[in-house]
Amino acid sequence: MAASGVGQRTKEAQALERKADWRRCKQERKAEKKKWRELKLLKKLDKQRARELAEKQAEKQAEKQAEKQADKGRPPTLSVALPGSILNNAQSLELRTYLAGQIARACAIFCVDEVVVFDEDGEGVKTVEGDFKGIGRRGKASVQLARILQYLECPQYLRKSFFPKHEDLQFAGLLNPLDTPHHMRLEEECPYREGVVLDRPSKPGKGSFVNCGMRKDVEIDKKLTPGLRVTVQLEKPEQPEGKVRKGSVVSSQHPRTASGLYWGYSVRLASCLSAVFSECPFKEGYDLSIGTSERGSPLDQAALPSFRHALVVFGGLEGLEAGVDADSNLEVTDPSLLFDFYLNTCPSQGSRTIRTEEALLISLSALRPHLEEAVRTPRDS
Repeated sequence: MAASGVGQRTKEAQALERKADWRRCKQERKAEKKKWRELKLLKKLDKQRARELAEKQAEKQAEKQAEKQADKGRPPTLSVALPGSILNNAQSLELRTYLAGQIARACAIFCVDEVVVFDEDGEGVKTVEGDFKGIGRRGKASVQLARILQYLECPQYLRKSFFPKHEDLQFAGLLNPLDTPHHMRLEEECPYREGVVLDRPSKPGKGSFVNCGMRKDVEIDKKLTPGLRVTVQLEKPEQPEGKVRKGSVVSSQHPRTASGLYWGYSVRLASCLSAVFSECPFKEGYDLSIGTSERGSPLDQAALPSFRHALVVFGGLEGLEAGVDADSNLEVTDPSLLFDFYLNTCPSQGSRTIRTEEALLISLSALRPHLEEAVRTPRDS
């Protein structure tokens, strides 16, 4: 009986021990679950903080990017004026075309925004609308030069839309391309593109379609006349597989003023030297004018002021004096009186003459650091 009583107590003790172990295990599990929940909550809080921090950093980055983008803008413009008679020095249509190509390349290299072609004899075209009608080999050199300059500035994928076959452009296909930023390749990505408005029907309330030289047409935000050349700011595609891209029409100056991109040059015809100034497209006119001549002052002695619109004028075979003498609107005989600065950009020249296409490269190269320094100089109020 005693042995059975001891066995009974032993069983009860074991049961109590098992019960205590079970409670301890339960408490340990509860503690582990609580700890796991706390860790999960901490991880969630860490993720939330990291996300908030990333959003703040993204906002700061966007603000910095916007500031940088604003700093990248290039408000000042550079214009170049030269006589169309320089083409008369070339003996054939091929050489005339090549000479015009040299002028275009020089203007593109030095980011010229406007090219003014004036008639040195004062008897040239009277319109500045750019509606150029054909000439032959001995025709109006100013018109031919302007046409070739416009042709080369136009992106390749738009040339068929704006330049029908013409004798002046017979050899233009042999010229070196300008390869400027707005001359886009098919797959090249850029926020802006040049395009031509298509004669393609669109839904009511929607804008026109534009060919921007991509695989897909671009639907813009406005309804425009077909055949018009426009500058388009592209939107990021929400659906890359979509049939069209979205974009908005902006000013042709917007890529330059907003992003600092060189976006080609415009071409203007002037019937005489004085029309270069009087028909200026800027409301405030050119606030810095520079004449170039071997009779001018040395460039090293010139301190150019800050400017918004600079103009550099080149003479032809007989210099700027020929343009001044032929212009009945001018009452001066000394060309230096027409300009803020009358400079010699290549002193001690070894040749008796410097051709205009050579003077263009020499002068713009010599003037570039002076112009950049003038832009950085604060303008007096």
